[in-house]
Amino acid sequence: MKKNVQLDAKGFRKFGMRDSLAYAAGDFGCNMSFALKGTLTIFWTQFMGMDSLLYAGLLLIVQIWDAINDPLIGSIVDADRRQYKRNKFLTYIFVGSIGLLFAGALCFVPLPNAPKAVKTILFLAGYILWDAFYTVANVPYGSLLSLISENPGDRASLSAWRSVGSLVGNMAAMAVLPMLIYDKNQNIVGERVFLVALIMGILGFLAFQFMIRNTEIRCVTDAKCSEDAPKFNIIKAMGNFLKNRPAVGATLAAMGMFLGMQGASAAVTVLFQSYFKNVQLSGVVSMFAMLPTILFTPFARKMVLKYGKKEISVVGTICSIIACAAMLLLPIAPDSKGLMIYIVCQLINSLGIGIYSTVSWSLMGDAIDYNEWKNGTREEGTVYALHSFFRKLAQGLGPSIVLVIMVTLGYVEANQGTQTAEVALNMRYLVAGLYLFSAVMQFIGLAIIYNLDKKTLTKMTEELDARREPASK
Repeated sequence: MKKNVQLDAKGFRKFGMRDSLAYAAGDFGCNMSFALKGTLTIFWTQFMGMDSLLYAGLLLIVQIWDAINDPLIGSIVDADRRQYKRNKFLTYIFVGSIGLLFAGALCFVPLPNAPKAVKTILFLAGYILWDAFYTVANVPYGSLLSLISENPGDRASLSAWRSVGSLVGNMAAMAVLPMLIYDKNQNIVGERVFLVALIMGILGFLAFQFMIRNTEIRCVTDAKCSEDAPKFNIIKAMGNFLKNRPAVGATLAAMGMFLGMQGASAAVTVLFQSYFKNVQLSGVVSMFAMLPTILFTPFARKMVLKYGKKEISVVGTICSIIACAAMLLLPIAPDSKGLMIYIVCQLINSLGIGIYSTVSWSLMGDAIDYNEWKNGTREEGTVYALHSFFRKLAQGLGPSIVLVIMVTLGYVEANQGTQTAEVALNMRYLVAGLYLFSAVMQFIGLAIIYNLDKKTLTKMTEELDARREPASK
């Protein structure tokens, strides 16, 4: 006998764990493709033998295109008035998920003896194709949160579970990847990376299909389907974004987080290769550092309802600043004691990031509502895409700038996993400094710029509900 589905007041399936798990699966799918991105620098400079400064320049070029590509896709989604069988956002995600089956592996074609020109073409072509499919899936996915539910508690739950999906994907990759792709001499093995990328593409595709089949769209506005709706204006939408304080604040915080995570990734790898001399352990340490985030996630909804999203996020950034300052100042030696101090600092930093990241996507969902509240238009795709634009600029600028700094500090790609003692020590301070800078950026974005505290958010939600009520009758 078929189980009866409980409906809400508007006739949609009642929000529940099914929605949260489905949304978490979407970010797991994204991370099955994205998790290997942190390996790009080591793969191309150490295994493929590409000059570090050339790689930094190429990475910056593709990342700028990556950033530009996001608002373009977002504007296409917002301007799309066609009727789809289920939902246009889910349709775009489905198309993107098909491409991601193989696109991630194209970034890791193992041809270390190829001419420099061929390597350059391989990198550019592989990355651009991967980025195109990733953007088609990821931008609509991020926009979905504001459409699944308008309830603040539900959005906090979706954001928290998105973080869980991201964490599970990242933890699985972090724990297993170093053991699979590095040999006993701390050197990366390119053929293994290519095979792993193919397997992760399949896992990501399956996760996306689960999400698509179990997502219920509850916030449908007439503006999306009306043939009389005003023509979409991307210039006006971008202007609205820059005047949207919550979107700008949340974006600056996200840029800070990714500057720390992505910018420091190559330096962290070299730190474990040449300072702690155990790169296989790096994944286990990174996975262990995520435990505070997992422990906090079940309490995220209650904490948001009691204290507010902005309020708990700011507390998280303060935790990160304290931890990263300690990492920079404490005597972390290249031994077991020093490693333990590093791990403890990472645990506290992870707690701070975890408090923020569990509600970070919900902050953007509220920023989309803020745009409607102030400007009368929702523009989900464009607001999220511009957020993604600046976030991806950080993802590109961070690794590029850090790689240049690493070369300045003596890093030599040809030495692979055996850098000099001086370089290893430089990496120890570079990593801590990057994490501290990242935490300060998050604090500025959330504490100073983001202006939707609990009281203001309640007022905004009530006024938007009052506006929408006549349109729904």
